[in-house]
Amino acid sequence: MTITSEKTVASEVVLECRGLSAGYAGAVVCRDLDLTVKSGEVVALIGANGAGKSTTMLTVAGELAPISGEVSVLGSGRRSSLSALARRGLSYVTEERSVIMGLTASENLKLAGVSADAACEVFPELRALLGRPAGLLSGGEQQMLTLARALARNPRLLLADELSLGLAPQIVQRLLAVVRAAANERNVGVLLVEQHVRQVLTVADRVYVMRRGRVMLEGTADEIGADLDAVQRAYLSASIDAVDGG
Repeated sequence: MTITSEKTVASEVVLECRGLSAGYAGAVVCRDLDLTVKSGEVVALIGANGAGKSTTMLTVAGELAPISGEVSVLGSGRRSSLSALARRGLSYVTEERSVIMGLTASENLKLAGVSADAACEVFPELRALLGRPAGLLSGGEQQMLTLARALARNPRLLLADELSLGLAPQIVQRLLAVVRAAANERNVGVLLVEQHVRQVLTVADRVYVMRRGRVMLEGTADEIGADLDAVQRAYLSASIDAVDGG
């Protein structure tokens, strides 16, 4: 089932990359990338391990300096740190679940300046877990806590890198549904790196397919999904439903 947007709110460009090349210590990992994300849409970035997806995300988030090209995040074309972008309305969920295991779920939220009520509005399931140490939560519950914390800040742009890593399909479906709801109901623009390609196509509006550091294909989720077998053979790994990030 495809979850579509029913919003009529006017869209603005919250992320734009033009001719972006990025990498580490001068070594180029991704080249000449052009991509955009508008408010209220979910954009998926997919590709095999090593394609350059996470490098792209780190550069957009201000953690890596572009080697060349332009990045405009939330209307600013100047290079800004992650903390500065967060103040402008960016939330970034990294590959690693950034919870402090020795603190309770409630304490993790408090440390991030997020109210428990706001987090539980995103994931009501967290209400019964607030007093439990994060280290005793399941992987799925930790990821719910992480995503709830990001969305409870009411971001304008959400970057989410491999939400589903190591999680059961039903948990992945729940996480992605919340991401889609944030776009529909809160007008959040989302750039999503995801290994569960079939599942992400049910919530994405548009898709960029990366291979060896370049965007090789782009289109709507319906367009990519209609020819997914060919996309798989040309650009992705051996498994359509479990493509590694990179």
